[in-house]
Amino acid sequence: MRIIIINGPNLNLLGKREPEVYGAETFEDYFSKLQFKFKDVELEYFQSNIEGELISKIQEIGFTYDGIVLNAAAYTHTSVGIGDAVKAVTTPVIEVHISNTHRREEFRHVSYISAPASGVILGFGLKSYDLAIESFLF
Repeated sequence: MRIIIINGPNLNLLGKREPEVYGAETFEDYFSKLQFKFKDVELEYFQSNIEGELISKIQEIGFTYDGIVLNAAAYTHTSVGIGDAVKAVTTPVIEVHISNTHRREEFRHVSYISAPASGVILGFGLKSYDLAIESFLF
């Protein structure tokens, strides 16, 4: 099974950025733990702060992978283009957020990804990624 995690803007700053919201662990350290936990899954990771690069990656792998775990971060609430990319591909996409976006600013209550996604997981910290990967295994 081949699954990719795609992270959007500012998630490269995990461990440094707002630790009270996002925790103190870097995503790279966390990703190593995911690879260890899901040894039978070919896990990949891609991060970009650029909307077009996220769309290009979704299009590139969206017909050949078994799953996409997508945390589009702030683009979740602004990017019709990313939502359209999710809708266009055949690989199932799970939308993930570390925080519960519904407990935050009102603009974060809107997602252009939720409707075309296969599922949405939010508010469980980095554990949200574990849950998304597990959803592809059953």
